[in-house]
Amino acid sequence: MKKMKLSIFTAVLVVMFAQTSFAEHLEQASTMCHLTTLDGKPAYDLQELKGKVVYMDFWASWCPPCVQSFPFLNELERDLKDKGLHVVGINLDEKVTDAQEFLEKHPADFSIVADISKQCAKGLEVMAMPTSYVIDRKGVIRHVHQGFRPGETEKLRALITQLVMEHP
Repeated sequence: MKKMKLSIFTAVLVVMFAQTSFAEHLEQASTMCHLTTLDGKPAYDLQELKGKVVYMDFWASWCPPCVQSFPFLNELERDLKDKGLHVVGINLDEKVTDAQEFLEKHPADFSIVADISKQCAKGLEVMAMPTSYVIDRKGVIRHVHQGFRPGETEKLRALITQLVMEHP
């Protein structure tokens, strides 16, 4: 019984420290994130999104799972925008024309920006395509999701719905 209590306590501590670390990491990353529109104009600072639940999705045109994720992201934006969700797709393509061609075939009903310098992706340690960060209203990263498989959408939607229902 003592081992089980110790294991639970250790797990709780790991989760608490992981969230604190992610929160600090987001603050640091936002200073490195010089996001632009696809046509190169400055976009908003990530700190401007504090107070909203943010689903931040790093994607690229060459990524097959990204094709599958866009309908889900459109659906999230449509269904939960009025409850305080902001979906933002951050493109990592080398050539803007690749992103533009992708978007012609797979339209986005959510915000699209580019991370031309890749500093935002580096700061958040993006390792797979797509990689999504679910951020609560306080700016704390609550979930990191790598890849995209349609069978995972129910769990993601439940988490996001829970977060938009939380009040700061």
